[in-house]
Amino acid sequence: MSEIENLKFDASGLIPAVIQDAENGEVLMVAYMNAESLRRTMESGLCTYWSRSRQQYWVKGETSGHLQKVKRISVDCDKDALLIQVEQVGVACHEGYRSCFFRDLTDEGLLENQDRKIEVS
Repeated sequence: MSEIENLKFDASGLIPAVIQDAENGEVLMVAYMNAESLRRTMESGLCTYWSRSRQQYWVKGETSGHLQKVKRISVDCDKDALLIQVEQVGVACHEGYRSCFFRDLTDEGLLENQDRKIEVS
């Protein structure tokens, strides 16, 4: 896991991770990882992030069951961003949408682009 140390984390020790559905390429969400959460992700096979607001680690779906099972982790050319392809169980968005990108920015304002909202528990 020494390659983790070669990544370029920001001044807060974080690196952005774009989460993508491995099957259809849909971008599901963006989150942040530090070296330890990336190590945990690689060891467990489940996406583990660093919550900037709560200042703690969180495994996506740990309480809701909407897990992200890692299929592939790619690093960009500058080594300062991650692309993580996952098998998404349930929804990615805490508001109950498949993707966190459920709104389009238009001249008329924010318009929902996903028809179905799934109830989350």
